[in-house]
Amino acid sequence: MKFKIDIEMTPQELRESLGLPDVSGFHEEMLQQIRDRMQAGVEGYDPLTLFKPFMATGVGSLEGFQRLLMNMMSQYSRMGSESDGRESK
Repeated sequence: MKFKIDIEMTPQELRESLGLPDVSGFHEEMLQQIRDRMQAGVEGYDPLTLFKPFMATGVGSLEGFQRLLMNMMSQYSRMGSESDGRESK
């Protein structure tokens, strides 16, 4: 037996029904701080320096993810070349 229920609600209503906090004020405050810093440093604008305090681990985790992908690709290519060597024997 299958039941299908369609519920129509806005994202705000869904967040409220799940008991999630309203972070819109926090979001606006963070955006305003970013805007203020951008306007204050228009002359020597450096986006990486601007966002570094907000995403302290973001850049590091991106580099870690890139290293993970490179390791996976190199292992895959080594596995492929080893299997080619085995087949030719």
